[in-house]
Amino acid sequence: MRQVVELNVRDYVAADEAVAKANAAEREPLLVLHGLFGHQGNWGLHSKALAERYRVIGIDLRNHGESPHAPELDYQAMAEDVRLLIETHALGACTVLGHSMGGKVAMQLALSYPALVKRLIIVDIAPVAYQSMGPGHHRVIEGMMTLDLTTAVNRADAEAHLAQHIEDEATLKFIMTNLTRAEGGGLRWKLNVAAIKDQYDRLREKPEGDAPFDKPVLFVKGSESGYIGAEHEPEILALFPQASVKIVMEAGHWVHADKPQAFQKIVFDFLEATDA
Repeated sequence: MRQVVELNVRDYVAADEAVAKANAAEREPLLVLHGLFGHQGNWGLHSKALAERYRVIGIDLRNHGESPHAPELDYQAMAEDVRLLIETHALGACTVLGHSMGGKVAMQLALSYPALVKRLIIVDIAPVAYQSMGPGHHRVIEGMMTLDLTTAVNRADAEAHLAQHIEDEATLKFIMTNLTRAEGGGLRWKLNVAAIKDQYDRLREKPEGDAPFDKPVLFVKGSESGYIGAEHEPEILALFPQASVKIVMEAGHWVHADKPQAFQKIVFDFLEATDA
């Protein structure tokens, strides 16, 4: 029997207090699911913007952020966690936005529990089994696994060690957001690094379902990213027959960070076109 965990969440509210209070209970729920090595805070800019119109709930997936650790890290397990969240809070059918790993969780949730999902926004990931590790993932995991938290007494020491494994400055800063102070002193990872290393091959798998998810689905691709290609179209349409794809030019895998304004326009256009 799968272990289902209670996920850490943050409810985002509109910056305008009057807007935030108006019809708050009736606002359509929109869940935001981050990618591998991430947490809900990575999506704060977009979550706040979306909160002007929707009830936005940022989620830390299992083994990430402030959510509990668990040995399993596959898409059905993570989808069950989100299902529990939706049912516990009586959210009804939600719009679900997911990036990379979070996108696959969103797709699995929709395929397993279509009644709980109104529509999907999938950011730079396809419903396919990838044959190799994501670019740089091996080095990131190696860097985290070899960091001795008993001797790395401060963040500068930890960052210097990780820099030997992670050449890209933006990725290094991103990974460092997962390092925090331990209760007894010293440092600890928010991430369950051992589970990510152990279960990584499960994260390359594709979402599966007995029937297609026949509701609106938007795939957002970065033009410089190879995670969604023309060769993936048959598998996308087989599982998501109402899918459309939008490309953000001069953006890589982190589409939302590379071109935030273009990304938001595409998302809001899709939401407005499919609001009912």
